[in-house]
Formats: sequence, C-alpha cells, structure tokens
Amino acid sequence: MEFRAEPLRLSTAEAGFDAAFRARLQWSADTDAEVEVRVSEIIADVRERGDAAVLDYTNRFDALGATSVAALELQQAEMKAAYEGLPPKQREALTSAAIRVRAYHEAQKKACGESWSYRDSDGTLLGQKVTPLDRVGIYVPGGKAAYPSSVLMNAIPAHVAGVGEIIMVVPTPRGEKNALVLAAAYIAGVSRAFTVGGAQAVAALAHGTQTIPRVDKITGPGNAYVASAKRRVFGQVGIDMIAGPSEILVLADGTTPADWVAMDLFSQAEHDELAQSILLCPDMDYIAKVQAEIDRLLPAMPRAEIIAKSLNGRGALIHTRSMEEACEISNRIAPEHLEIASRDPHRWEPLLRHAGAIFLGEFTSESLGDYCAGPNHVLPTSGTSRFSSPLGVYDFQKRSSLIEVSEAGARTLGAIAAELAYGEGLQAHARAAEMRIRP
Repeated sequence: MEFRAEPLRLSTAEAGFDAAFRARLQWSADTDAEVEVRVSEIIADVRERGDAAVLDYTNRFDALGATSVAALELQQAEMKAAYEGLPPKQREALTSAAIRVRAYHEAQKKACGESWSYRDSDGTLLGQKVTPLDRVGIYVPGGKAAYPSSVLMNAIPAHVAGVGEIIMVVPTPRGEKNALVLAAAYIAGVSRAFTVGGAQAVAALAHGTQTIPRVDKITGPGNAYVASAKRRVFGQVGIDMIAGPSEILVLADGTTPADWVAMDLFSQAEHDELAQSILLCPDMDYIAKVQAEIDRLLPAMPRAEIIAKSLNGRGALIHTRSMEEACEISNRIAPEHLEIASRDPHRWEPLLRHAGAIFLGEFTSESLGDYCAGPNHVLPTSGTSRFSSPLGVYDFQKRSSLIEVSEAGARTLGAIAAELAYGEGLQAHARAAEMRIRP
C-alpha cells in the first residue's frame, strides 16, 4: 500500500494564518478517563498489597509466569553478559555513545552542580550545599520497541550526579529481554533492574514493596498509563516531566539539501501518529523541493504509514516572510527539537529563546542528539521549553542553603529581622533574633 504525506501548507502572509497555525499546534494532554481510573486502582492496589499486586499485574499484562517479584530482578552478571555478547559494532557504538553522554554530563556537573560559599565583611558565611539524591528510579519502555538510548540518557546523569542507587524498571512482554537495553544498563551504572513495567512499576518505585525499593525520583518516558501514574505519584516522589508527543521544528534558509530536511522531518514523524514535524522557511521554491523529497523518500520508509499519518495530521510546511520571522514563530512554538538548517546558524541562534535542544547547522541532524552527541535527549515537549529544561545532572541533585551568622552579623541582621518580624506580627521570630544581639 502506498501512503501519501502532505503536511499542511501555510504562509504567514495569508489572512487567517494565526488561527490555522494555532489549530495545527493544538494537542490535548488530557488522559483518557478509563486510563485514569485504571491507573488509580493499580497504584492503590500496589500500595496496599506490594509485591503480590506487582506480580499479578506483571504476569497478566506481560504474559509472564513469574512466581515472585524477586524472580523478575535482573542480575548484574546477566547485564554484563548481555554487554559482552553484543556484536562488536553494536558494543562499540553503545560504548562510544555512553562515553560522550558521560563527558557532557561531567562538564554539566562542573558548571552547575558544585557546592559554593562565601563570607561577607562581618564574617557571616553564606552558600549552597549540593548533594545527590539517595535513590532514583528510571523507567525504560519495553513494549513496541526497546530504547537503550533512554537507559543511557537517564542513568548516566544520575550516576554522574552521585546518586547512591539507580533502580531500573523495564517491561519484557512475553519474557523477551532486549540485549542492548541490558547492556546499556550495565555500562551506565544501573544498580538494580526489574522486568516490571506499566503503572504497577511506577507505583512500586513510588511507594516501595517488599522487593522493589522506594525511590526519591522517577524519570523516563512511557505510555499513557505510565504518564498518568507518574502524574499521580508526584508529591510522594519527584518526577522529571510528563512528556507529550515528539516534536521537531526545522528553520531552513534554503541552503541545506532538501532531502536531508525531509528525512529530518521523518525522524520525528516515525515515532507515532501524534508526533509533530514543522518546517519554517522564507523560500517558497525550497518548500516545494522539500515536499518533492517527502514524496520521493516516503515509499521506501519501513514506517511509512505512521510517518504519513503524522505529517498529514500534525505536520506543516510554513512559508515565512523572513528568517527573522521564522525565529519569532519558533519562539511561539517552543519546540522540543529545533534544527537551524543553515550555513550560518550562529546568525540565527541568538534570536531563539525557547527550545529543548538547538541543533546548529546543516550537518547536525536531530538524530545525532538522540543517540550519541552527548547532551540529554529527554527534553520538554508541548511548548514547556518556555519554562523547563532538558534532563540533566541537576535533576538528580538537590540544594541546601548554608547560613553561618557571625556575632557581628547577628547584631546587624538581628535588628533587620526583628523589625520585619514585628511588622508581620510574629513576636517569637523577633525575640529570637533580638536575643542574639549583644552590646
């Protein structure tokens, strides 16, 4: 069967552009009511029955016959064996990617993850103490596809941050284990791993069971049940984000080969039908060339049906008046992945304020960032890059303020604090400060 992909064609010069543009961006994050009810029941059951509930749901949903949750734990020896048993090219690629991801996050830790302090003129010490979380859980999808890259992107920054224990959960439908996922867990420093998935895995990590330890934070992508469960346990534990469909926005000045841009649009569209791929370009002829390449390349794609549905339902090729206007529209979208397909990307990068990751220049395909460039591929979606950031070392650390007031400082600060406290009607606060004021 042949599939056609014709993304919506828009022009900023046309009347009605804003309304059509908003309609194309619209995506509802509302979860199906039945999913919410079922997830609520699963979480309550796991919290009540612990291992027994986790075992029941895992055997039912993944078609397993495990006799205990302990039997679902992957041993380090098995993960090591998976790594050593990979074909040499796969093992080398996985190792190279892990080295680059680790190097990037080590640099990130030095830039923003260190404690600091200073003393002011009266000897008072002020500062910030940065400490890692004790234990985190990472969720790795394992249903329709396996994602070793997700293991690297979640576990490595946690390891670099100094997290004491990293617990991985990954579903294995029908007991099928993916060797690359196990190998990635070994090379990334995962402490313990369980072949458990779905809402029951999230509930087990959030509340703890007789076998699966409770964590402080849960990160990693998943299906609607996993997203709903993460939303519901937030507060009991931390979470990274509730991710929406994958997105790519390409800003093109017409100098990048059109087939490269078409394939970059495919790279997100192939995720699922709700993924969004958008091109912004001031050159109408170039947009036509990209559409021609979409037509030429699509039939050979193994996931052509998904790509076509994604581009037809949520894709767009938008003609802008200028690259400056394209940058302005990009800031309105605040995309997950933002490619600047230009021979002079640094001319446009200063104009861009909101994006999960910015890929500079025609040779920087988004797919390199997904796997091995180094920066994290867990990125904010659905416009949330306006106020949130990629997953990083900082997500696995917390900060405590340090305050050591000197005797001289107590005289100065005590008077200020007492005055403000009396103004708020909090006499004990004021008196506590005043008692430390010595003549």
